[in-house]
Amino acid sequence: MDAAREDPPAAGPHAAEQPAAAVPHAAEPPPAAIREQPYGSWPSPIDAALAASLDGRPEYLGTIGAEVWWTEPRPAEGGRRTLVRRPADGGPPRAALPAPWNVRSAFTEYGGRPWAGTERPRGGPLLVFVHFADQRMYAYEPDAPGGPAPRPLTPPSPPGRPLRWADPVLRGGEAWCVLEEFTGPAPTDVRRVLAAVPLDGSAADDRSRVRELTDDRHRFSTGPRLSPDGRHAVRLVWDHPRMPWDGTEAELSRITDDGTLADPRTVIGGPDEAVAQADWAQDGTLLAVSDRSGWWNPYRVDPETGEAVNLCPREEEFGGALWRPGLNWLVPLPGAGTRTGGPAGGLVAVLHGLGSGVLGVLDPETGDLVDAAGPWTAWQPTLAAHGDLVYGVAASPRTAYEVVELDTRTGHARVVGAQAPAPVDPAYYPEPQTRTFLGPDDREIHAHVYPPYHPARRAPADELPPYAVWAHGGPTEHVPPVLDLHIAYFTSRGIGVVEVNYGGSTGYGRAYRERLREQWGVVDVEDCAAVARALADEGTADPARLAIRGGSAGGWTAAASLASTSLYACAAIRYPVLDLRGFAEETHDLESRYVEGLAGPPQTLAVLCRERSPVARADRITAPFVLLQGLDDAVCPPAQAERLLAALRGRSVPHAYLAFAGEGHGFRRAETMVRALEAELSLYAQVFGIERTDVPRLRLETA
Repeated sequence: MDAAREDPPAAGPHAAEQPAAAVPHAAEPPPAAIREQPYGSWPSPIDAALAASLDGRPEYLGTIGAEVWWTEPRPAEGGRRTLVRRPADGGPPRAALPAPWNVRSAFTEYGGRPWAGTERPRGGPLLVFVHFADQRMYAYEPDAPGGPAPRPLTPPSPPGRPLRWADPVLRGGEAWCVLEEFTGPAPTDVRRVLAAVPLDGSAADDRSRVRELTDDRHRFSTGPRLSPDGRHAVRLVWDHPRMPWDGTEAELSRITDDGTLADPRTVIGGPDEAVAQADWAQDGTLLAVSDRSGWWNPYRVDPETGEAVNLCPREEEFGGALWRPGLNWLVPLPGAGTRTGGPAGGLVAVLHGLGSGVLGVLDPETGDLVDAAGPWTAWQPTLAAHGDLVYGVAASPRTAYEVVELDTRTGHARVVGAQAPAPVDPAYYPEPQTRTFLGPDDREIHAHVYPPYHPARRAPADELPPYAVWAHGGPTEHVPPVLDLHIAYFTSRGIGVVEVNYGGSTGYGRAYRERLREQWGVVDVEDCAAVARALADEGTADPARLAIRGGSAGGWTAAASLASTSLYACAAIRYPVLDLRGFAEETHDLESRYVEGLAGPPQTLAVLCRERSPVARADRITAPFVLLQGLDDAVCPPAQAERLLAALRGRSVPHAYLAFAGEGHGFRRAETMVRALEAELSLYAQVFGIERTDVPRLRLETA
């Protein structure tokens, strides 16, 4: 359901200080220029439209020869994603596909890598991509004479039986990918296979021309990764009720002379070992990222025996949650040998760390790991390489996500794409403080605290600021401390934010991740509350003006918190899970049995639903809230929200319900994000007693 400082001393029994590097603000204005004004009422140049316009980040990097390509969001263009091309000569990147082309797959509702490309001797590159509107795969020749439009490669989906394609690679005259095919009306009536799509367009109106390379014995699969000699393919597979961070298998197959796959066998992984990635080095070495040690570490795997050698044994994460096929945390460098000159497949670029991943270059022979220099504090799981150059997507507390190039010969890193000038004076950005708090039984809880800040405003000395606790989605996910204008929207107005990586989050090893096993609605709620109480106890936050906010799984945590504690004065609940049994019955196939790991086995679900679900505990909710829902959401369908509203009918709980047509799971359109942000601010203003006239007043119903 799907994100260096120094902290103040932690007061009280609930908090523990963890030193962190400081992120300095710009020079402070002279005291005479600073006005006193209550928290929450400060003016700010960061309005909702600005925050919405810069929402999203580059994804799915790839190289075609020396060119670099990626997908990039366009919130103002209906939320579409375009393909961006950076030419080989280093010229400025430009969008390669105009509106309305939308390069995004709906595979498992969350998507997956939607494109692939290759060089050709003549005519420029050839690309294939998935267009979101019809979910067909298209071929695109951007340099062909006359600029021809993309042409379809796959057939239209039959009515009520979607065909979805993801994670392609090009091989000869075909695109090999993973196909998701619905076989009936239920969200779980689906099969997934590896498929070969002809590039000549012969399958554009004929499903039978698509070759199936595997059977559908495995419920879930990534696309294939082909060995450099073309003789083998590896993919990751898993089955219900496992999620990909519970247990996956790297399945190796032989590619026959006639282009079929034969003799599949598992080489690493299993029911209790999560392999996040498997790929090939240029010399044919098989690499994998496995958590068999309790931490996702990189391994060299013998394809014949399955013997795996940990290339960098550390209590750090070199991988993450495989929510979508096509994510990658390591990439072999095709043009680089080892630093010792050994024959081990050359250097490997990796993402690694605790909490947030940073980019490093690993020598697999020695285990030496050298991190890239630069201001970036978090890197997304999308890496590409050409020769000695590595490309990734990174951000910092002062910069949003941008495409970064690392020259592994010189160690020099620079921004090469998606860089935007600061939309406002960076003095308005908050300073994140990465901290570790103590929860029940003295368990550690990781969080990022964003105190309110304005370069020309300060609050009266006797006033404490309101704070919003943000619970991330997933819940098997995490949030890094990077620039987010949605956070700055609140902090620059005098409302603090704390993002909690509660038990169950990724980034801190398997044991931390599994704290949430069968404890969803307990551990996450307790951890968020422990952080909120600690901030109040130490005098950082006003205990009477605490809010909680979350989307998707975080929406569950926010709503469950309202039903579990009187700590929060209000909540913003976005496209949430609200009913355990309803979610298990109504959600998409990928997460249809997720609840078994998060809450408990099916035979206990009725009892657990009564004990934990906000819908079943609606009589305990008394605090005001705003509920924001996409009407096209297939992950957390609107029926969840409607059941909560029905359960509250006749009770005098102030609330607002905003439903958005055309929005799915997670908001993509600029106008939706603007309305959602302004509604949330209006809720806080009304509940916290803040005067604001710059946003429409949210109407709170009580019937």
